[in-house]
Amino acid sequence: MSRGTADRYLIEGGVPLSGTVRASGNKNAALPCIACALLSDAPVILKNIPDIEDVQVMLEVYRALGGETERLGPNEWRLVMRDVKDAVIPEAQARKIRASILFAGPLLARTGRAVLPPPGGDVIGRRRLDTHFLALSELGARVEMNGAFRFSAKRLRGCDLFLDEASVTATENAVMAAALAEGETIISNAASEPHVQDLCRMLCAMGARIDGIGSNVLRIAGRQKLAGCSFAIGSDYMEVGSFIGLAAATGGSLRIEGASAADMRPAKNAFGKLGIVWEQEGDALLVPAGQALAVNCDLGGMIPRIDDAPWPGFPPDLTSIITVVATQVTGTVLVHEKMFESRMFFVDKLIGMGARIVLCDPHRAVISGPSRLSGSVLHSPDVRAGMAMVIAALCAEGKSVIDNVYQIERGYERLVERLASLGARIQRAS
Repeated sequence: MSRGTADRYLIEGGVPLSGTVRASGNKNAALPCIACALLSDAPVILKNIPDIEDVQVMLEVYRALGGETERLGPNEWRLVMRDVKDAVIPEAQARKIRASILFAGPLLARTGRAVLPPPGGDVIGRRRLDTHFLALSELGARVEMNGAFRFSAKRLRGCDLFLDEASVTATENAVMAAALAEGETIISNAASEPHVQDLCRMLCAMGARIDGIGSNVLRIAGRQKLAGCSFAIGSDYMEVGSFIGLAAATGGSLRIEGASAADMRPAKNAFGKLGIVWEQEGDALLVPAGQALAVNCDLGGMIPRIDDAPWPGFPPDLTSIITVVATQVTGTVLVHEKMFESRMFFVDKLIGMGARIVLCDPHRAVISGPSRLSGSVLHSPDVRAGMAMVIAALCAEGKSVIDNVYQIERGYERLVERLASLGARIQRAS
């Protein structure tokens, strides 16, 4: 897989996408599960791991710290960390993805120290690290900031911890550190997204004892040692939501296999406000063609609002997707992105394509549709906005060029190949 930031997509829109696609493994579960493998010196086998850029970077970090990795087959890896060679996360990899911070908790628990250069990732506004520092400090770590973040602890000890925000990655770091801490740890105001649940289930498969999985209060009984395991992560409901939006916006019909109905419930409410429905058939999700695509107003004819929130609210990673879908729907809707102040700035590109959008402030956009979009030259600023631009290009008239597709491929596996199989006129070029 090429990592050239100069690579681009060439897309000719106006064709309904139809067919069958299988959901990839959850990117946001794969990354902490790779870091979690560091907690044991026994082999860990991870299944359903998506073949995407962020996963490759996390595996590079794992190897740099002393781990061995072996690809057993498509989407399946064997990881072994017999001895931690180095507790310093390489700067080059740390700056590529925010998830590099997920090695802090396991390194502290296993070696008593961790050095982390400032993590990178999507540029979608200020993303606090304070909650990580609070959690690890409460568990007994000393945190210093001098160019890099330096963590040290002679022994982590369980505690009664209340997170100042329901941060996904801070919850994951705290859970992993607590799994090898002395005594019991209680984490209140914990994040409870499906990928957090996957991490907790993986830890249990390694011998950890965690109560409250799926709730916002987790109880972790620390262990002196964890075993290896074989664990399959769940499907990526962000990707499933993206394909639902893709089918609806282009007027096609789609069968998405391996989609969890439970994970899609918050998204179903939000898409329903745009008149978009689907059916569940076992583990397959069926999006029919020819949907009405009309805004369902609130009581009294009021303009409805779609806003994101921590789980089980509407996922913030789908706000970009649902914004572009709304441009193809009859009526007016307000999309309110509460969590990241720069995520909505990509809408100026949609406006340039012909979308009728008023960006009220960094968090709110009013979309009136349907709009006839025209092909354009676009630049992908982050994973989800990049995918939103792909959807816009596929339902636009004419040809579009999307630059910086590296950002998109950080989160979507074999995207060009899979979209082409559904009838998309898309090519990848340097």
